[in-house]
Amino acid sequence: MPESEALLQGLLQNGRLTFDQLVERTISVVPEGSIKPAREEIRMNFNKLIFEHYVEPCPKPEPFFNPLVDEQPTSTRKRAPKTVEISLSIDKKVVNTAALSDAERYSEIPCIMEDASNANDSPHSSISGAKRKRNAIEVDAELNSTIAQNEVLYRANFEKFMFCLKKKFCAERKKPKLKVGTHPIREAFFEASLIERDNNSVTSPINGILERLGQKGGTSMTLDHITRVLEELNCSPSSEDPNSFMLDLSRIIEASRNEEIESLVKKKYGQEAFIIFRLLVREGCPVETDKIIDTTILDKQIVHGTLYKLWKDEYIDTEGSENPFWNRNGNSQFFVWRVKNTFREQFIDNLYHAALNLQMVNYIAELLLEGSKDDTKLRSRKTILILALIRHDDSLMLFQDF
Repeated sequence: MPESEALLQGLLQNGRLTFDQLVERTISVVPEGSIKPAREEIRMNFNKLIFEHYVEPCPKPEPFFNPLVDEQPTSTRKRAPKTVEISLSIDKKVVNTAALSDAERYSEIPCIMEDASNANDSPHSSISGAKRKRNAIEVDAELNSTIAQNEVLYRANFEKFMFCLKKKFCAERKKPKLKVGTHPIREAFFEASLIERDNNSVTSPINGILERLGQKGGTSMTLDHITRVLEELNCSPSSEDPNSFMLDLSRIIEASRNEEIESLVKKKYGQEAFIIFRLLVREGCPVETDKIIDTTILDKQIVHGTLYKLWKDEYIDTEGSENPFWNRNGNSQFFVWRVKNTFREQFIDNLYHAALNLQMVNYIAELLLEGSKDDTKLRSRKTILILALIRHDDSLMLFQDF
């Protein structure tokens, strides 16, 4: 809806606005000659955004927090059960105090407030003495609610947007690995998802999946076939509702992060290093050299040389161990290999350095474009650089925001 787009655009550009400010801005951005939306229509669109958790009120601006309460001696406080208490910093306690409950965050603007607001703006809204006496309580309640509502600042719920990006990312990652004919079921599963209970899983009822499949022309699919495909997608029945299926996004993101690092190892060291590094990542524990050779079916000299390169660049680590059954010559010293605990941090550092280098090269290309007459080649290079920066942004988002 154009009105919903204008509402979100206003919040993203300004950070936080009251509903009245959003109404004024939405009406003002309508092109001349077009029909301006009514306030009630804007309110309904705004409530839809709140219901879908795309918009929320800002936290309490002045939360009351008394730091001296936690500093009282034990004798003056009530005896608490013997449980392990997690000490929180003052900043964290203030944030928790300012946070709103779900009922407050996703409370829609009722129509009665709009009626009271319109009546308050009208020149005929004066109330006679007799009518004031009869309806004093009701009118005061409405006006107080309206004043409070007009003072509420709203903002975009970035957690919701990040969750939508996470869903889209995981769906796209799964897409190339699916069998032919399973794409409609995958799309129907994500489209039928309920309001999320957390940021790491997607839950969709089977009835909603069937409804979306019917809209896509998949009415001939049986329930057994759909269930089988959902299981192939790593969807499992929900523990809270047996008629719903749940997909754990954190597992897909974890696998995607490993694939990003493995692809860098492959580009930098070759196919053999990619195979060895993937084995060590999937094992998740120290692996002996002989087991690496037997599992990967690679030449012994290639394995040793590749392990040395990865160890030298601090992607993997080694440790010695004693084994009396190592060989018959009495040499009991052998090595086991494992990925370093900091290999992800090292990969992120490489991404930052690469992004800075690309930005510098992009800036130099722009300077060259200004004074170049034949700029066809430079423009094509600039396009390649922009695509590389976008690719880096996706990788950084995968490791930092997800």
